[in-house]
Amino acid sequence: MSNGDDTPPPHGDAYAPPRIARLVQDSGVAKAAMPALQTLVLAFLGGAFIALGAMYFTAVIADSALGAGPTRLLGGVAFSLGLILVVVGGAELFTGNNLIVMAWVDGRIPLGRLLRNWGLVYAGNLVGALGTVALMHLSGALAPGGPAARAAAAIAAGKVALPWGEAFFRGVLCNVLVCLAVWLAMGARTTAGRIPAIVFPVSAFVALGFEHSVANMYLIPMGWLAGADGVTLAGLVGNLVPVTLGNVVGGGVFVALVYWLVYLRGSGPGATP
Repeated sequence: MSNGDDTPPPHGDAYAPPRIARLVQDSGVAKAAMPALQTLVLAFLGGAFIALGAMYFTAVIADSALGAGPTRLLGGVAFSLGLILVVVGGAELFTGNNLIVMAWVDGRIPLGRLLRNWGLVYAGNLVGALGTVALMHLSGALAPGGPAARAAAAIAAGKVALPWGEAFFRGVLCNVLVCLAVWLAMGARTTAGRIPAIVFPVSAFVALGFEHSVANMYLIPMGWLAGADGVTLAGLVGNLVPVTLGNVVGGGVFVALVYWLVYLRGSGPGATP
């Protein structure tokens, strides 16, 4: 069982929440200071990794006869591959980087550094996701009319049809779970501990039908190439805007800001001893 304070736990045990808060904040400071080229390359990988998870998800749910609940659960476990690759393999992901708010609100980085990181990572994620769309299309693995292509088309059509408000709040709920997955993974001291810490929150958001901006950078264009009706560039943008804003609120406010208030408030550079 974890300690209740900020001291290091026994080897193999998880860090206590106050220690996780420090680790997340320190990570945010390092991310904000990372050179632009390194940030962009790691963000490219992050977009590609999430796209691989989304690709796996699409293949798993295609023509499933298990019923809605089990199919969504199985698809969510498959989709978890993306965040596992990001966290364990090493990459930058816009949704996870919403936790950098913990470093900004404590005065350890300026707002400009926060926004610079988000802008670079979002752009890199988009290029990585679209690059994976192109590779998947060229591979012929999503042959028109096949079960995976039909699933991809249905997923994309459903996403662009979401009303603005629903897309926003699904984005909020999604990134609460994604940032909690990153938080839990940061608390684990081994790779074996990080993987289940990621799988449960991520599979939950997928099973519940919440919206992840970077995943949608792959799923909507892939659905368009698979022949989805009504999927256009305007539809992609119309989904990404509210989902991205919702992701920022979910991760930046409901996880990062809340945990800062609980564990770090008053400990920043301007705090009174």
